[in-house]
Amino acid sequence: MKYKNIIFDLDGTLWDSRNTIIDNWNRILLRAELISKPLEIDDLNPYMGLLAEDILRDIVPGISSEKLEAILMEIKQHENKTIREKGGLLYPYVAESLAYLKKGHDLYIVSNCQDGYIEAFLDYFGFEDIFKDFESYGRTKQNKASNIKSVIDRNKLNETETVYVGDTQTDFESSKSNGLDFIFCAYGFGELETEKPNYIIQDFKDLIPIL
Repeated sequence: MKYKNIIFDLDGTLWDSRNTIIDNWNRILLRAELISKPLEIDDLNPYMGLLAEDILRDIVPGISSEKLEAILMEIKQHENKTIREKGGLLYPYVAESLAYLKKGHDLYIVSNCQDGYIEAFLDYFGFEDIFKDFESYGRTKQNKASNIKSVIDRNKLNETETVYVGDTQTDFESSKSNGLDFIFCAYGFGELETEKPNYIIQDFKDLIPIL
């Protein structure tokens, strides 16, 4: 077995939560008069996997630091509650593939989401026993590369036996900075620049023959 440990990104890799979260963003931003018209689902595509504060700064140029912090707090509080209640769209074959992979691998999640978001995802789908550990930007305020390293260090993972699975350039760079192989999910939200991942999958179940 080449890879004993598999670390996953979340948005664009395991699921698509845009339909669930966009109503929350629209309600809060429209009420605060920070946008003039509701955001559409596809408006979120370039932002999936990015930090919430960076998304808000781009959507609302010139927003003050005080206003940004207040709006972010409201968005995050409501978003985790909504995710736990309504979930999101799990990509095809994710549930079956994770259950299969769990039999012979240790599974982890590292995401740039807010604190509580991964927990809400796990709770909604009943995946608490699937993943051995997870980390998020919201909990550590560290970038993805640092959070991957934290998961590696505290679980004493061997880098040569560990692979990261994600859908963005940041995922690629973060995995490589930790000496990990990278599997790119072409069905996700991001694109790679000139670098070549170790593997490219068009469907989640394509992981099975690789792993």
